[in-house]
Amino acid sequence: MSLKVGVIGTGMIGQDHIRRLTKVLSGVEVAGVADIDATRAAAAAPAGAEVFATPQDLIRSPKIEAVVICSWGPAHEEQLLDCIAAGKPVFCEKPLVTSAEAARRVMEAEVAHGKRLVQVGFMRRFDADYRRLKAVIDGGTLGLPLMYKSVHRNASVPVGLYTSEMPLNDTLVHDADISRWLLGDEVTGVEVRLPRRSRQGGELRDPHMVLLHMASGALVDVEISVNIAYGYDIRGEVSCETGIAALPNRPATVITDAHGIRQAIPEDWRERFIEAYDQEFREWIVAAGQGTATGPSTWDGYAATLVADAALEAVASGQLARIDMGDKPALYGQALDRAA
Repeated sequence: MSLKVGVIGTGMIGQDHIRRLTKVLSGVEVAGVADIDATRAAAAAPAGAEVFATPQDLIRSPKIEAVVICSWGPAHEEQLLDCIAAGKPVFCEKPLVTSAEAARRVMEAEVAHGKRLVQVGFMRRFDADYRRLKAVIDGGTLGLPLMYKSVHRNASVPVGLYTSEMPLNDTLVHDADISRWLLGDEVTGVEVRLPRRSRQGGELRDPHMVLLHMASGALVDVEISVNIAYGYDIRGEVSCETGIAALPNRPATVITDAHGIRQAIPEDWRERFIEAYDQEFREWIVAAGQGTATGPSTWDGYAATLVADAALEAVASGQLARIDMGDKPALYGQALDRAA
């Protein structure tokens, strides 16, 4: 039997997930959609899916067994709490929520429910290259990880829609989450430095250099450049005690012709991470079909929110902003052991 899913939010990412759930993956049916724009929701709804008047109607409907949230970030808290109250597994695109306080409220509700229901859309954890890199680190053949460099470059961002705060409270969350996951470590402090401003972005504050201080003493150097012009370029390299390991360039095909030796650069996040998006939903569908969730948790969404808040504090002060995550609820597993 197919898992009957409702999708809240039918903008670009919502439409892409509807395509994925209806045309790429098996064991799932999009049975309903909801959006603040009813016309857009009706246009995005696959054949046979109900268009609900409100997200709450979708969540509470007996037709819907699990929910995918792709709505505006500030709406996530209410929708997540409704899903938990209804006991329905939910996949929530990042950001989980827009404040640490909201994340704590969602955690408290999920802990009170007694089992995990929420998975956060940190798709990099499902990318085959990142998983191979983690296997090398966890295998210990290179010794302990000492430093990690994460590079996040966009060809461009929408003028007027992408603000100077967004590299830190929107883009950085992916690099922060993948660093925590790869290193098995927690972030305890954040520094931000602003180099010479790129003329490509006009008045936008770009690029950023972010230094994440990890509990183990490891350091993570994050470069965020959102108007690099040449493409969507994601890189990662970990320096360990006896060697280094790095992500390969994507796509891997190397072309040799009269213009030289070169590799293509992905145009955007959809091209670079399309397989990771597919895989994260394959794994979510299996877990949701069992009434639960795996993968990035509410705790991971909370951690990313704290890093973003600290980064905004650090860029304003020019100083190290410290992070105190508090105690990790047992529901989300043991504390990350590499920090010991």
